[in-house]
Amino acid sequence: MSNTENRRKPPCQRIRLTGVVQGVGFRPFVLRLAKELRLSGWVRTDAKGLEIEARGPAAKIDALIERLQREAPPFSRIDSVQRRAAEPRERAEDFTILDSLGGRAATMIGPDIAICRNCLQDMFDPAGRRWRYAFTNCAHCGPRYTVCRGLPFDRARTSFADFAVCGKCQTEFQRPHDRRFHAAVIGCPKCGPKLSLADAAGNALPGDPAANALALLRGGKILAVKGPGGFRLMCDARNVAAVAALRTRKRQPAAPFAVMLANVPSAAPFVYVSVGEPGLLNLPERPIILLKKRDRCDDALPGVAPDLPWLGVTLPFSPLHYLLFHEAAGRPGGTAWLDKAQDLALLLTSGNLAGEPPVIDNADASRRLVGMADAFLMHDMALAAGAEDSVACSGPGGMQLIRRSRGYAPRSVKLPFTAPPILAFGAHDKNTICVTRGNEAFLSPHLGNLSNPAAAEALLETAGRLLAVLDVSPALIAHDHDPDNPATRLALEFAARREIPTLGVQHHHAHIAAVLAEHHRDEPVHALALDGYGLGDDGKSWGGELLRVEGASYARVGHLLPLRLLPGDHESGQPWRFAAAVLHALGRGGEIERRFAGQPDAGQVAERLAAGKELLETTSAGRLFDAAAGLLGICPTARFRGQAGLLLEGMAERQGDAAPLSGGWSIENGCLDLRPLFAALADEKNPRIGAALFHATLAAALTDWLVSAAPPEATVAAAGGCLQNQALGYALRAGLAAAGLRLLEARRIPPNDGGIALGQAWIAQHHLRGNPRE
Repeated sequence: MSNTENRRKPPCQRIRLTGVVQGVGFRPFVLRLAKELRLSGWVRTDAKGLEIEARGPAAKIDALIERLQREAPPFSRIDSVQRRAAEPRERAEDFTILDSLGGRAATMIGPDIAICRNCLQDMFDPAGRRWRYAFTNCAHCGPRYTVCRGLPFDRARTSFADFAVCGKCQTEFQRPHDRRFHAAVIGCPKCGPKLSLADAAGNALPGDPAANALALLRGGKILAVKGPGGFRLMCDARNVAAVAALRTRKRQPAAPFAVMLANVPSAAPFVYVSVGEPGLLNLPERPIILLKKRDRCDDALPGVAPDLPWLGVTLPFSPLHYLLFHEAAGRPGGTAWLDKAQDLALLLTSGNLAGEPPVIDNADASRRLVGMADAFLMHDMALAAGAEDSVACSGPGGMQLIRRSRGYAPRSVKLPFTAPPILAFGAHDKNTICVTRGNEAFLSPHLGNLSNPAAAEALLETAGRLLAVLDVSPALIAHDHDPDNPATRLALEFAARREIPTLGVQHHHAHIAAVLAEHHRDEPVHALALDGYGLGDDGKSWGGELLRVEGASYARVGHLLPLRLLPGDHESGQPWRFAAAVLHALGRGGEIERRFAGQPDAGQVAERLAAGKELLETTSAGRLFDAAAGLLGICPTARFRGQAGLLLEGMAERQGDAAPLSGGWSIENGCLDLRPLFAALADEKNPRIGAALFHATLAAALTDWLVSAAPPEATVAAAGGCLQNQALGYALRAGLAAAGLRLLEARRIPPNDGGIALGQAWIAQHHLRGNPRE
């Protein structure tokens, strides 16, 4: 830049930053940079983001802007930087932080972040004033979304507003080079939230809450522990009786639970930690990571994740969790113990019944968790929002989120263009909602199954909260086009009360749109939508679809050969019945009663299939996994949703690579017929060999199918719950790459119904662009 250009620049400029620039230590960062560059002026937050007035030589203001973007604080995200000449607000020679302003929101709060190493050092310094304090955090870590009541994000608009800061905390808050400088969530044992422990009847238990809680856990008790985003149930993962009791009380006889361990070395006895996976476990978002079990894992942790080859592992993410591990380690001073293997293993699961939203209120916990928890480890701070734990797979394709919630929500996804605000109501199961503002989409935390009234209520509360925090009013409500979907009914009622137009979106179209949104793609693509169920345009059950998606429109290029089922079988949770339907389709219905002699109604099912008068068609890919598991005897009857597919995948992983079955499929007029594969599975005696054969052949068939439809060297996409299957995803990815096609798949957004709301919003944006008067 020439000296002439420098002289032309005014000595004062206003700089506007948008993105995630609040609650992440950005104002102190700006202050330090400005002082280092010897600029005067000020910085403040408002509902639009961050505003800076910088006064000084133009070259130094240029340097400020460049370093703001290059050296931005962890967990911040700058979406735009605007600068303009300005008259100085005042002539002070210093640089200061001004009070926040309100106004119409153009920024967003970040997600909750795990406690940082510096704060852990504060917690475990015996001479420090935050020794073993359960709410230690700073400008770079701690709760954000779940304590935010409004924007801009300062203490007055958080749950911490109920706690007046003491003199020492105020000093830290005002000290420019302190980690807690302008930290909205600052606190200490003297002025911050307090821990308490109560029995099942709500009676306060005397003594150190954390120490007594650990004693209860070691004694085989089940605790409800209030942490970031709500209550979780915990027990000693090594205690067979405690784990069994928790399963009974939570009504989850077989679903896998996760385990919280102190650190990566503590995981070594239970799981293989491969290259890159220590980093995943230590991510500041702290998702639960599914890792491959060691042979002795189930013996050491009986009943935690039975019969599956993976164990969900997470590390502590809140100071309270670390307190329990610190107590178990004998209360050592310093942080050296954090790097050594610890014996304590805590079973971790959400504090609710399956399908319900998280419990965040103390009084609500005493009602909803009665009979589940023996004691309550909680605190006196009111949470503003709930957030379940996020869950991710680690595989050859990298990390893939299965549930996007705490640590990730409501981080935005960029959309291809700007449009009026949209509210998308998502799916029936694994529900999330999505609100757009400009060219950003904000996906809520996981809300649950909308058949549950509490989850439906949580959806409406979350919608109201996101709309209020983002300060937008939706111009269009997007929803699934299935009129019987609970999300659709909620959306239509919501829209009618507010007189907002609505847009119905086909389920599988939305699946593919979510992947396109994640990858910032806007061109037409051929794609596979593979899941359990979605209502098709013909009123039938879809789930194995080859689509061509172009914005707000799509074409059904092909589908799986329909399988004819008895009414009610689709949601029966009995894979043997899908296997029976496949045998009927193969002309081998006479085998049904013999093969499934242990099922009391096998004969009746065979007769009704043979009669053929009441059969319903489905093209569901998810039901093929059920049928394969049923035929191979892996899972005749499922005890939780998705169990058959998980066990089938586990068997395939134990077996290892297999070659696809020669002639195992055919394609005619866009219809993929897998009957030859199922005929081979029906004759296979070894379930592990059969599971591996199923995955290899299905992946090869899907590759062949997509290659037959897509242009050469094209970019294609795949989504739906079946894409959570790492064995299928790996083989499909490899096959398409060998054929010269590039596969787009969900990574940062779940491939399952947890991503549907984003896809609905993406389609609605395209719809509005084509119909601007709506």
